[in-house]
Amino acid sequence: MITLWFSLLVLCWVLFFVLEGFDFGVGILGPALGRNDHERGAVVRTVGPFWDGNEVWLVAAIGVTFAAFPDWYAALLSALYLPMVAILLLLAIRGVALEFRGKGDGTRWRQLCDAALTASSAGIVLLWGAILGVLTHGLAVGADGQVTGTGLSRSLGPLASWPALAGAILALFAALLLGAAFLSLRTTGPVHVRAQRATFAIASTGTAVLAVLGIVTGSWLMLAAAALSLIITLIARTGREMLAFAGTAAGVAGAVVAVFTHHGEVVLRSTLNPAWSLTMTGAAATGSALKLITVVGVVVLPGVLVYQAFSYWVFRKRVSSERVPS
Repeated sequence: MITLWFSLLVLCWVLFFVLEGFDFGVGILGPALGRNDHERGAVVRTVGPFWDGNEVWLVAAIGVTFAAFPDWYAALLSALYLPMVAILLLLAIRGVALEFRGKGDGTRWRQLCDAALTASSAGIVLLWGAILGVLTHGLAVGADGQVTGTGLSRSLGPLASWPALAGAILALFAALLLGAAFLSLRTTGPVHVRAQRATFAIASTGTAVLAVLGIVTGSWLMLAAAALSLIITLIARTGREMLAFAGTAAGVAGAVVAVFTHHGEVVLRSTLNPAWSLTMTGAAATGSALKLITVVGVVVLPGVLVYQAFSYWVFRKRVSSERVPS
């Protein structure tokens, strides 16, 4: 039962980072790939039907963590509460920018919303990347299972580490590549052409950077990521948009799985003493609680998956970024 719920937890995080990943990437790339108000509006419309549904997986991931692994939830949220609050605020700003972009009159209002969308999307990506980097390194978990420290250093200190910085940079690269690949798949006209070029440029640049980092650090994960990025570069060059997007999504999913399974049975490594680390079994809820949420999960999760798949099918047509003559 514990392994089942850990697998479902990882699945929720994978779906969130893949689906919201291209949302964030589109938000960041909007001003660069949309050269005028009409084209930027087309960029926003590509994610308009999906972004709020994609955020459901963040709620699901946090909810499953709380219900199935309460000790893990308590340690993470108490230690990283300031970054988490910042993410929630940025998500709110992003939602307002998306929803109210078409409500105001005038180009200046839409430009303000586009700027807020870009800044909030970039901030969210960097913060989530840093948090994932922290998870691979660990936190100062004490013998009582709680993260030690006081004040701002307890919550912001981990974000100043090298793993957090590396995670932030890699997350930004992944979001940009996902966003460019998604836009090349979902648009026509000038935005489509620029998105194709951006996909190739981002993937080729990422290949070089990841290869250098892999060689310098001796990390086989970095080298594997560089190899995948090279494959996506070659695919993007041939114009096979669906395959490029699928390969990028698979790479992001694999990276998320690698983060959550990096330490095996240990879900939160203690940097103070390995014996104080939180394990999957030790952080899990009681057997009766897991059985109860299993009943709920069997009913809710399949329904959400079916509904979301249906919405993607309904809005599967490309968005035109060229002006249609009247």
